[in-house]
This record gives sequence, structure tokens and C-alpha cells, in this order.
Amino acid sequence: MQNWVQAAGYAASALVLVTFCMRTMIPLRIAAVCSNLAFIVYGFYAQLYPVLFLHLILLPLNLLRTFQLVSLERKVERAAATSEVSVDWLKPFMKEMRLKAGEMLFRRGDEAERLFMLLHGEIRLVEIDRTLRAGDLFGEIGLFSSDHRRTQTAVAVGDIELLWISETDFARICHQNPAISFYFLRLITHRLTANNAQLAKQVLASA
Repeated sequence: MQNWVQAAGYAASALVLVTFCMRTMIPLRIAAVCSNLAFIVYGFYAQLYPVLFLHLILLPLNLLRTFQLVSLERKVERAAATSEVSVDWLKPFMKEMRLKAGEMLFRRGDEAERLFMLLHGEIRLVEIDRTLRAGDLFGEIGLFSSDHRRTQTAVAVGDIELLWISETDFARICHQNPAISFYFLRLITHRLTANNAQLAKQVLASA
């Protein structure tokens, strides 16, 4: 029995090393779950109870995170395959903030560090005279642009509540699943087309 217990310990250690070589989160989490299971077996039969208890705690956490990542991947793949612009799957990864009426969220030319989703109220994009409403996602163009600068000025029309995610966290999610990047590429294309059409109308109206 001692031989296979040692083998379980070596296998668990090898799986930990494997996780450091992985670049995508779902395979990494699966390897972590397998490592937890191997360490649980090793800790139990080798009577290494601190190791056993640690991985009994880590196992459900890794299982939960794996389930969340798989669920996110499926939602994004479905969204990317349709023409609907739905970003509800992004909400669990975002944080809340509030602005008073007239407050400026960002100015054109500011560094783009966050992606936003409006929950309540309205935001006006000054340069194109466009009003964003609850459920709208915005700020993505600045994140994906080469200079990471805002292309519009955003001002709260009234008291508003919105969600935001940092560029770093958003990039991590995109790295986990390339389908997310494709989804936002389609969204940006849609927004740029709409913005250009709005600017063209303004030019014609002022001519």
C-alpha cells in the first residue's frame, strides 16, 4: 500500500506543476481539482492531516470555480452565435458605483481603464448626442483601441447606478475564452457603425 500512496503524492505534486504551465483557466482548474483529489488520498492514507484538511477545503472551491467558468464559456458562446447584444453573464464579475446628476463619468481623451454597464438612469454621450439607458454596455471601444483613450465624454443625466469591471479583469476573462473577444469585436463594430451614422446625421443637419 505504501508504494501507491507515495505514487498518489507524486501524482498530486506533478499536477500542481502542470497548473503552472497552463495558460487557460478551465484546464488549469480541472488539473487543480485532480491535484486536490490526489492530495486527499495521499493525506488520508499517509496520515498527513494538515494536507488532507487543506485540500478538503480547496476541492469544493475549485469545483465551484470550474463550474462558473464552464457556465460562463457556454453563455458567451451562445451570445457570440446570435445577433443579440446580451451581457448579463458579465454582471457577476463587475462592481457597483453611483453618480449624481450632472457628474462626469469620463471625458473624451481620458485613459480607458474600465468597462461599464448602466443599471439605472441615463448617461449622455456628449460628442454624438446619444443617450444610454439601463442595460447598455459602454466603454469597450476605449479598452480595445490602440491608445486606450476614451472616444466620448459621458455625463450622468440624472442620478445613476452602474457596474464596472477593470481592464485587467476584463482582459483575464477574454484570455480564458477567446469567444468573449469575438463577441466584443461584433459589439464594437456595431457601435462604430451606429456612431458614424449619428455623426453623419449631425453633419448633414448643420450643413
